[in-house]
Amino acid sequence: MRSLRILEVKSEIGAGTRGASLGIDAMKVAALNAGSMLFSELPRQEVPPLNDALYASDDTPQAKHIEFVQQMYERVCSAVAQTVESGECPLVLAGDHSTAGATIAGLRTANPERRLGVIWIDAHADLHSPYTTPSGNMHGMPLALALGDDNLDHQRNIPAEKTVRLWEKMKQTFPGSPWILPEDLVFIALRDVEPEEVHLLQKYQIASYPVQRLRAHGVPTIAREILAHLRQCDLIYLSFDVDSLDCNLVSRGTGTPVPDGLTEQEAANLLKELCSSGKIACLEIVEVNPTLDDKGNKMAETAFRLLKQVVQVMQSEPAKIAG
Repeated sequence: MRSLRILEVKSEIGAGTRGASLGIDAMKVAALNAGSMLFSELPRQEVPPLNDALYASDDTPQAKHIEFVQQMYERVCSAVAQTVESGECPLVLAGDHSTAGATIAGLRTANPERRLGVIWIDAHADLHSPYTTPSGNMHGMPLALALGDDNLDHQRNIPAEKTVRLWEKMKQTFPGSPWILPEDLVFIALRDVEPEEVHLLQKYQIASYPVQRLRAHGVPTIAREILAHLRQCDLIYLSFDVDSLDCNLVSRGTGTPVPDGLTEQEAANLLKELCSSGKIACLEIVEVNPTLDDKGNKMAETAFRLLKQVVQVMQSEPAKIAG
C-alpha cells in the first residue's frame, strides 16, 4: 500500500480570473456532502499561498505577479521534494496551474538522476513564456519553464528587465535545464492551443492525444500507448486540469472552460488506467473554481469523485518506480 500525502496549494495569482484558490475547500465540501472522510484519512499539508499579491499593483504585464509566483515556486518545490524524500507520494491539489512547474522541479529535486515523464491532461498546452504570452497569465507558462524553451522564434513581447530577471530565477528552481525532455511529455485533451504553442508542439513533435482519438481507440488502448511511450522514464507526473472536462457536459466551474472535452467517466477511466501502472510519482488536480460554477458545486464534486477513485487505485497498487 502506497503512502499518500495531500499537498494543498491554494494559490490563484497565476490565473486571469478570481476564485481558483477556493477550489480545494469546495472539494472538501463535496467530500463531506458525499459522506467521505478522505480529507481526514490522508495526511495533509498546506503550502502557504501569497494571494494578497492580487491587491497590489503589478508592473510585470508579460508575467503577472511573477515576483510572487517565483516565491510560490520555491515553496511548492520544497514541499513536493520533502514529501517524496519522506517516502510519500504527493497528491497536489492546486488553485491555478502556474505552480505545476514547481511540482516538476520538486520531483526533480528529490530524484535528480531519474528521468521524469509528464502526462498533461488539459485543454491548453501551457507552453507560453513572457516573450510569447498574449495574456501575461502565468498559469499558461509552466511547461515552457520545464522544457527550458522561451520560444524566441515566435516572440511577440519585450518583457521588462524585472520580468526577465525573475523568469531566469524561476528556471533555477531546479538547477539545470531542461527539467524534462520534450519526448517525455504527453498531452491529452488539448483543444485550445495558440500559434506560438503549436510551433513548439511541432518543433519537438510532442505526443498529443485529442479527445476524438481517445474515443476512437478506447481509454485502455490509449493509456497503454502513453505508458509505452514513456517506458524510458523512471517515474511519471500526472497533472489533471479540470478544464480538460467538457464544460457543457460537466460544468463551467473553471477559469478557462472549453467545450468538446472529456466526460467525467472518460476522465475517471483514464486516470485509473494510468495510475494502476504504479509509475505515477505525483498526481495533481488543478483549476477548480466554484465562483464560476454554473451548476452549484458540480466541478468540485466531479473533481472530488475523480480524486477518490484515483486514491483507491494508488493505495492498492504497489509502486513500480525505477531507480
